[in-house]
Amino acid sequence: MTLLHVQPDDGLQATLRACAHEIADAARAAILPLFRTNLASDNKEAGGFDPVTEADRAAERAMRDVLVRLRPQDGILGEEYGTDDGTSGLQWVLDPIDGTRGFISGTPTWGVLISLRDAAGPIYGLIDQPYIGERFEGGFGLSEMTGPLGARPLGTSDVGILAEATILTTFPEVGTASEGAAFKDVASRCKLTRYGMDCYGYALLAAGQVELVVEAGLSAYDIQAPIAVIQAAGGIVTDWTGAPAHEGGRALAAANADLHAAALDVLAKY
Repeated sequence: MTLLHVQPDDGLQATLRACAHEIADAARAAILPLFRTNLASDNKEAGGFDPVTEADRAAERAMRDVLVRLRPQDGILGEEYGTDDGTSGLQWVLDPIDGTRGFISGTPTWGVLISLRDAAGPIYGLIDQPYIGERFEGGFGLSEMTGPLGARPLGTSDVGILAEATILTTFPEVGTASEGAAFKDVASRCKLTRYGMDCYGYALLAAGQVELVVEAGLSAYDIQAPIAVIQAAGGIVTDWTGAPAHEGGRALAAANADLHAAALDVLAKY
């Protein structure tokens, strides 16, 4: 059975948007004093490197504090502190710092991810880059960004062929050897390939600056906000088979249906 989204009425949408922006503001306030301070990090991954810092933890605590105060009936899924059940049928999905490797390196391509989902998946999302001061919003009929140059609508690129597309991913190895080979096959057909963008790559796709993002090994909190923002801007996000990607795993984000189909055709071989 296919689950359908249930859209909140206009008044509730305004309340939920205001809550999301307050969550993002709280995360900014917690994170920025710790950025570029040589903050110590712990490694969460045995046999690899998956850093977490006090900035990650402090930001999620601040985000959760807003929800406890404003939306105690809603559920929460957060990267650092797990799941809290709610009673409203809505769940906030939080990644306090998506791109902690970039954060500890001092690059400004990490971000705060906030999304709101119902049983069918994400219905609203924010991608916030506190240091640059850019915020990308999608859902409830809205698709816009704000930043140093003011506010403007989001909209994806109309480039429709791989040969003219710019493709992004975060890690050159992407995931497994097979997943890396799949990415390289798509990228070899594109005009330009860039690495290391974390969630900022999805924001750039929604803003029409790039055309494709291909990743693997994602968690739900990595992808749900980008899904909402990109879809509101006119793009498409699925897994590598064309199925929903909101639980994580492999993700293909494309600016339009033509590019999505072309990339999916390549990825299907893997």
